[in-house]
Amino acid sequence: MVKTVAAANAELSRCVAASSRPIFDKPTVAAQSPFAVRPNRLQRFPPLSLSLLERNSCRLRSMSKDSDGSGGLTYKDAGVDIDAGTELVRRIAKMAPGIGGFGGLYPLGDSYLVAGTDGVGTKLKLAFETGIHETIGIDLVAMSVNDIVTSGAKPLFFLDYFATSHLDVDLAEKVIKGIVDGCQQSDCALLGGETAEMPDFYAKGEYDLSGFAVGIVKKDSVIDGKNIVAGDVLIGLPSSGVHSNGFSLVRRVLARSGLSLKDQLPGASVTLGEALMAPTVIYVKQVLDLIGKGGVKGVAHITGGGFTDNIPRVFPKGLGAVIYNDSWNVPAVFKWIQQAGNIEDSEMRRTFNMGIGMVLVVSREASQRILEDANGACTAYRIGEVVNREGVTYR
Repeated sequence: MVKTVAAANAELSRCVAASSRPIFDKPTVAAQSPFAVRPNRLQRFPPLSLSLLERNSCRLRSMSKDSDGSGGLTYKDAGVDIDAGTELVRRIAKMAPGIGGFGGLYPLGDSYLVAGTDGVGTKLKLAFETGIHETIGIDLVAMSVNDIVTSGAKPLFFLDYFATSHLDVDLAEKVIKGIVDGCQQSDCALLGGETAEMPDFYAKGEYDLSGFAVGIVKKDSVIDGKNIVAGDVLIGLPSSGVHSNGFSLVRRVLARSGLSLKDQLPGASVTLGEALMAPTVIYVKQVLDLIGKGGVKGVAHITGGGFTDNIPRVFPKGLGAVIYNDSWNVPAVFKWIQQAGNIEDSEMRRTFNMGIGMVLVVSREASQRILEDANGACTAYRIGEVVNREGVTYR
């Protein structure tokens, strides 16, 4: 068995090296690192000192997106308690002040390293059911790099963790090819990863994923929301669908609907499986381009918690948002979820992105330029404004 596992790991390393080679050909920071060229994907990296991190860094902590449960068609009854996650972050903040942002900032000379970590939740369950493994790696990269770009940071490198009970090299290669694609889309290097084979821990054919991204931004260029004022404009960038949040509730709705993943999505030309497995949009290049043109004061990645919990995270105390109803087209998949699950508007807005995956808070002048330039793949919507009242309301 030892020889079999070693042979499988060696084969996976060969596959990853072949698929990720174009990234290391690029003159990135990672290419200059002594760890960029590695004989084996399973190579361990020297650990950072936790005590040093605890003394000098602003750290982050975010709740895991999905867990399974039973009951009604709310996110909490489907097994995910957002309030409990918020309470955990509050308690951790007492032990490690400074957490709570989308990314953790670590000072380095005149810059900050910005780090983020995430998974893809129970969207993996749909990958197992549909057999669509080629794009789940894009989701994995997206969830971390989209978080760190909210600070204005350019992603430098990405690390992945792939765990399974029995290593299926062909399946793992598909997953990691998606990770490579995600890194290419975000212009960062796949620096390394860990493949963990843990017999009896996962069901046959199943696996789990985690990702870790690090970026960099000059200290005088950090996007931190401090200069946001009432009257600033909210610009929404469209999502591809559900992205990688809310799938515990999605799966409950699917089970109650009587439809299968092979059935056509009502109001669309794709199947439910295709719509739900659409990879998360990676906003890195678009957001950095908009930041570079000036006028961007805050950026919110719309993940678990939706508009309700994520937009206020970038506001100074005392400010809130008004969202304009019908200011963008809500994708058909959300309309189906709400109708099939009989889900209230407030629950939808606190669980899903509703068609907007990233929100930028910008000056009025910048909003005019962004909207005038928006076309094709760079579509943007004016979805609301900042007001002198905390919370998120709709009109």
